[in-house]
Amino acid sequence: MQFYLATSFIFPRSLRFRLFALCFVTTHLPLLGYIGWGAATGRIAWAEFIILTLATMAGAAGALLGIGALLNPIHALADALHQSDEPGRNRAAPTLPEVGDIISKLFAGVRRAATATREQIDELNIAAHEDPLTGIANRRGFLAQLDALPLSRRRGCIAIIDIDHFKQVNDQLGHDEGDRLLGDFAARLSSQTRRVDVIGRWGGEEFAIFYQDAIEDEASWSLARIADRMRQEPIGTLGGQPVTFSAGLCAWRGGPVTEAISRADEALYRAKRSGRDQIQRAERPASQAYG
Repeated sequence: MQFYLATSFIFPRSLRFRLFALCFVTTHLPLLGYIGWGAATGRIAWAEFIILTLATMAGAAGALLGIGALLNPIHALADALHQSDEPGRNRAAPTLPEVGDIISKLFAGVRRAATATREQIDELNIAAHEDPLTGIANRRGFLAQLDALPLSRRRGCIAIIDIDHFKQVNDQLGHDEGDRLLGDFAARLSSQTRRVDVIGRWGGEEFAIFYQDAIEDEASWSLARIADRMRQEPIGTLGGQPVTFSAGLCAWRGGPVTEAISRADEALYRAKRSGRDQIQRAERPASQAYG
């Protein structure tokens, strides 16, 4: 753009003529250099001079023809854009648009294409990281949000949650009711956690929560509060009883998150084997049990 503005004094209203002038001058630089050297030394070989002159003229002519051919589509594009911008305008005898108008039209087209591409990328990114049924993050999105956290914020508790007897919900009440229940449960989790916490659908009827900067007691209290509300204000019933959930909880202190998730998952299965509708904490490794 700086070069474009710097050359505006050359045919300021014609991009084509400006390019032609620059091409003509630059292709003749070798010839002008040879003439200058010959004049300074007095040793001009006329045969070489004629050959160099003819070669320079042929190169300039080829370059000018090439530039003209390359500019024809730009001319047509600018003309079409003018017609679309001013419907009804008589374009029977088109003229070369002003340079600024061509550049602005081209830049506008590039911006539109870039915006459309960026929007498509954003849509694909959302589709890849968002669960379409519940509107919260899917497993990939949940892990991506944890990966995006700075190291100082990768501290807290991981909870893996499973809706109790969900298969019976689908079998007895139907898949539509099961889908509704999943959506309502995701909304319940979102409304009962903090903004800094990360919520995701882990898969099927399982969900995950990262309680940022929370100790196990705080995370356990939050889950217990959600469980109590599930009993008092059920999002669904099965056999006349409120639909409940089981959860496994594990502290995460910045190490590999997969290890904390695995330990929370083990705690979840202990909760389900112990009768469901309860929260279990991950067992501490032997090295920390007596620390």
